[in-house]
Amino acid sequence: MLAYARDRRRFLLFGRPRQVDPETHRHRAEVLLESLLTLGPTFIKLGQLLSTRPDVLPPAYIDTLASLQDDVPPAPWPDAKRVLEAELGPVDERFAEFDTEPISGASLGQVYRARLDPETERRRAESERGEGRTSETNADVGRDVAVKVRRPEIEDLVRADLRVIKWSLPLLLYFVDDARSFSLENLAEEFSKTIREEMDYEREAEMLAEIRSNFADDDRFLIPDVLESHSGPRVLTMEYIEGTKINDLAELDRKGIDRTEVAENLERAYLQMIMDDGVFHADPHPGNLAVTDDGRIVFYDFGMSGRVDPFVQEKITEFYIAVANQDIDAILDALIEIGTLSPDADRGVMAEVMEIAIQDARGEDVEQYRVNQIVGQIEDSIYVFPFRLPKNLALVLRVATVVEGVCVTLDEDFDFISTATDYLTEQGYREESIRQYLDETGRQLRRSGESLTRLAPKAERALDRLDRDDLLVRIGVEDKENVFDKLAKRLVYGMLLTMSLFSMGVLYALEAPRGSIVAAVFSVLVAIQLYRSFRSPKSIGTRPQFTRQNLRQRRGKE
Repeated sequence: MLAYARDRRRFLLFGRPRQVDPETHRHRAEVLLESLLTLGPTFIKLGQLLSTRPDVLPPAYIDTLASLQDDVPPAPWPDAKRVLEAELGPVDERFAEFDTEPISGASLGQVYRARLDPETERRRAESERGEGRTSETNADVGRDVAVKVRRPEIEDLVRADLRVIKWSLPLLLYFVDDARSFSLENLAEEFSKTIREEMDYEREAEMLAEIRSNFADDDRFLIPDVLESHSGPRVLTMEYIEGTKINDLAELDRKGIDRTEVAENLERAYLQMIMDDGVFHADPHPGNLAVTDDGRIVFYDFGMSGRVDPFVQEKITEFYIAVANQDIDAILDALIEIGTLSPDADRGVMAEVMEIAIQDARGEDVEQYRVNQIVGQIEDSIYVFPFRLPKNLALVLRVATVVEGVCVTLDEDFDFISTATDYLTEQGYREESIRQYLDETGRQLRRSGESLTRLAPKAERALDRLDRDDLLVRIGVEDKENVFDKLAKRLVYGMLLTMSLFSMGVLYALEAPRGSIVAAVFSVLVAIQLYRSFRSPKSIGTRPQFTRQNLRQRRGKE
């Protein structure tokens, strides 16, 4: 944190920013990675969340922390076995086979592969039917399953770690710039909420079942079914669906799977979840996505999932329609209404940023000189970071960022806007927006006609008052930048400097060296204050990040 603070001010409290090379950032990121792994599961989960937040950390940190998505050390099997048997009973009685090596390690739990015991489950089902209770169907008997087991004693550890994060946050905010403070505060609240939800396997089962029902009639996607008889608050048993990891490009090509089609289907799935269903899988990193041999996308791990409230859903739809129509003003209006863009942001600069972002999303090459030009404009005209991250949008932004990265990995020339436009057209959103636009235009024309009928009498009354010299004009001066205050300070400093210099000259002529030295020191202090009053505010010094370009740069280095 001290090193990070010195990057902004060389001497912590004052001084110019330091230029930090990528190697230094990479070294610091590796140290942070080791620290998170040492601190345990809660901080590993925090690192996973940070790895998808380019608004908080530089690109080198994002790349380094991305390894936490898969490389998480599992808990020892004896500890996991105690949790499993406390929920379900003896492992040997409930499962015919159980592989004690986890197939997936997560920060809060791990997943094992197992097989149900046909005879035991048949007897259990018959016993439950005899007692008048419901039971799993025979279709579940003897099939392969994935068993997700929560880490032992994780609840107390998470509570303690969340207290540490809560009390450490004010100290952390002191070391980061104002541009990231807003995002960090919301990130802390989001993390506290999502990690508690992710430990609740009963909630995960409910969300999984709801999302599965939403895609029940779509054969492009596979979502595992939950086996309630083998699940509980700390154990979740699902059907096992095998597939190729979505970022294993060589294997996908070997099996003849169309990667562009997979990317298109993935984007359509998340558009449906966010814009239509209002409930979505919020952790779409490559470890949680696979592709079957016939090209169907498999979703795993619904611990991190969320809902979109109707207002946000409506505004996201408006944003996508504006992007599809390439209406830059409508895009900015949607971002301001949803709370992600400050109303005080320079619309001219932001419009150019959006144009470049759209160009990149279409898979087109972005000219470097345009990027440099935008950076220069931002540094010259924006002193407050214009983008914000409201709490109700944190998970949606995470999904959008990660899905984009996965789609670009599958096809580096993938056109997001074309796919989104086709989806909006098929679902009738664009037709509805045109209808709303025509209705609004009709209302505006009626209001304009009514205003015209009232304009003539008002204009006549104003001219009559002007003719009688009875017209008063009130002018209010808006001074958001405190120009008058700055001008007054400069005038005062200027007069003080003039007086102190005059006094120094007089005292020196009267051979009063001590007095002249005091006057000289005072003159220097006033001159410094006067100089500081003319300095421009410091810019945010940030740089636009484009996922597609970063991917190509990384591939070029490899």
